[in-house]
Amino acid sequence: MGEQKQRETLGSRLGFLLLSAGCAIGLGNVWRFPYITGKYGGAAFVLIYLVFLVILGLPVMVCEFAVGRASKKGMGGAFQALEPKGTKWHWYGNFAIIGNYLLMMFYTVVSGWFLKYFFQMIGGKFVGMGGDDIVNVFVGETIGNPSGLLIWMVVVIIIGFGACFLGLQKGVERITKIMMSALFVIMIGLAIYVAFIPGSGAGYKFYLKPDFKALVSGEHGLWDTIYAAMGQAFFTLSLGIGSMEIFGSYIGKDHSLTGEALRVIGLDTFVAICAGLIIFPACAAFNVEASSGAGLAFMSLPNVFNSMGPVAGRIVGAFFFLFMSFAALSTVIAVFENIVAFPMDKFGWTRRKSVLINFVAMLILATPAALGMNVWSGVHFGSHIGSIDALEDFIVSQNLLPIGSMLFILFCTLKNGWGWNGFIEEADAGEGIKFPKNKVVQFYLRYIAPLIILVVFVAGYFDIFGAK
Repeated sequence: MGEQKQRETLGSRLGFLLLSAGCAIGLGNVWRFPYITGKYGGAAFVLIYLVFLVILGLPVMVCEFAVGRASKKGMGGAFQALEPKGTKWHWYGNFAIIGNYLLMMFYTVVSGWFLKYFFQMIGGKFVGMGGDDIVNVFVGETIGNPSGLLIWMVVVIIIGFGACFLGLQKGVERITKIMMSALFVIMIGLAIYVAFIPGSGAGYKFYLKPDFKALVSGEHGLWDTIYAAMGQAFFTLSLGIGSMEIFGSYIGKDHSLTGEALRVIGLDTFVAICAGLIIFPACAAFNVEASSGAGLAFMSLPNVFNSMGPVAGRIVGAFFFLFMSFAALSTVIAVFENIVAFPMDKFGWTRRKSVLINFVAMLILATPAALGMNVWSGVHFGSHIGSIDALEDFIVSQNLLPIGSMLFILFCTLKNGWGWNGFIEEADAGEGIKFPKNKVVQFYLRYIAPLIILVVFVAGYFDIFGAK
């Protein structure tokens, strides 16, 4: 195998923060968060979501960063480097990488939708179109067009692995810095723009003024809302499959990991909240249903942009789908880096070899999800799961993410894992906010946090497979 070259590192702390945030910030922030907030009642849901972001998301992220920085390896060797001899924690590393592949098998297809819409918006595709025509562009010309889906999927995969091919600092870090900086500017600009649209005030009231009476007596009820908030807080940070762990392995010990995790979560939350500040006021101004799901972005918002006029609508619409594309691509690049690093750490592959082999593999693996939306739409996995891409999403979101997050916490707190002392020493190394290390927090992490994750996991199964 030969002697392995010195491990690459990130060039700056800003690069680490934006890269980690880029992995966390994705379609879940700018599409799912506004949709699920609309579905579960607005501001009251947001408050519950923020609570679970802190009590669940933060400790898991610190655990991932700590495992990465202490081991200086990706998921291919991180647990093995830190585990006591004779234990089998490292077995999960292979499942975590499988999770990264599965996530990208459908995520690259969906990301292609946003790139396509960006170019269509610039080209004036939607100018003068009515509601039915706009719906047909999505249903018929986008997801119903296999060749088009495959082309845009390939474009996304080329961009993602292209960034990885250029190297950690010159490719992944530099490109993500540019995309994330542009994402923040575009979102702030759009949030300011919609504030001046007549009729937007009702959207702000729905989004920012909690109505706890409606939360208890509403359509979904308090428990369903709490479960949904836990799930959103958990899944929005891309935790459990080593997507954050890999970036911890690239940084030094200058800063404590709790402070870094808080900054990443802050950036992630800023984008999610900002997306709501764009979408809900716009929906209120143009009478668009806030809980339209996929239609909110693809079938409803082009109507909103058209109402702004042929020139302004094209410009604002193009910027909207551009920032959606940046959010999606930042996650693609970050997860691809995890995939590329795995054989580099485990088998000593060069970056070039890993990128090329994984590029071909991803082209093959992502194709079923694209074809499953049209020519293979007859391939179904029961009424509770559905299509090929839905199966892939189910395996990742409902299984690997919660199980993986629970394993990270247990690995960092149990004596037959890495252990509490090793975790705290690593998490608190460097300047900045220290991780609370009293007995109460230790008890919470060892017993309560895994129990919360287990409840989300089981409740999810009941929600999917239970009697409707």
